[in-house]
Amino acid sequence: MMSSPRTNISISVIIPVYNSAEILPELVGQLRAQLPDIAADHEIILVNDSSRDNSWEVICRLSANYPELSGYNMMRNYGQHNAVLCGIRAATKQIIVTMDDDLQHPPDEIPKLLAKLDEGYDVVYGTPREEQHGLWRDMASQMTKLVLQKSMGADTARNITAFRVFYTHLRDAFSDYRSPFVSIDVLLTWGTTKFTALPVRHEPRKSGKSNYNFMRLLTHTCNMMTGFSVLPLHLASFMGFGCAFFGLMILIYVLGRYFILGYSVPGFPFLASIISIFSGAQLLALGIIGEYLSRMHFRMMERPTYVVKADTMHIE
Repeated sequence: MMSSPRTNISISVIIPVYNSAEILPELVGQLRAQLPDIAADHEIILVNDSSRDNSWEVICRLSANYPELSGYNMMRNYGQHNAVLCGIRAATKQIIVTMDDDLQHPPDEIPKLLAKLDEGYDVVYGTPREEQHGLWRDMASQMTKLVLQKSMGADTARNITAFRVFYTHLRDAFSDYRSPFVSIDVLLTWGTTKFTALPVRHEPRKSGKSNYNFMRLLTHTCNMMTGFSVLPLHLASFMGFGCAFFGLMILIYVLGRYFILGYSVPGFPFLASIISIFSGAQLLALGIIGEYLSRMHFRMMERPTYVVKADTMHIE
């Protein structure tokens, strides 16, 4: 713990909530025990992402008991990053801290991240010293971070976690962003390039299991690649060039064999293999282009990033 609260900063702690009714009281209790020693001016924002349990009722009860806590209830399940974006836009303090709702991110590690922020960085990630996930989850996470590294252009991309500390004014860079596909880490790159990561302690989950499995992370990776990066288009271009070059080499081989040996390449399997290669490459390229067209379609439809069904500030 810090010896005295810092009066020169104010903190908004944002937590997306999904099916965490049992552990929310303990999480809020830990935060209320730590935050007064970290910053004199602070708030806690809980965003319920349409949980299937009674998480919203718990949030309402906690908000009624603790004036520094506010809650937002999403109309439906939009996803973790969308819920965090809702909290970011609702924050009123100078610095934002984002955390998971599973008690894996210890509140007493926040001062370390704030100290690193004081060194001139705009975004600091709390990277776990040891991962607490299974093999498939770790593989999917590393895949996501590798893709994000290309999107962000930052070496710290592979160290990102949901445990972040950054300045609230960075949200001005994406204040007009409207799309159902959200990646908070990519949006932050629209406002700064000053990222770093710091190893911190991560605790095991207190209850339940992670809602991010291999397939969900894989889907998030694909959405991030086509929603925030042109890397797939570049790969499609390189693939097309490679197939064209390969076809030219095959043509030279066939013509050379005919003029030198006096007969062409025999066999249906050879022809079928060449057709399959080029057909597959064309379909893959069309699929990638189709993904980008679908993103444009959704943007033109102006589908909302999220819709708030209720908030605790308007509950009588």
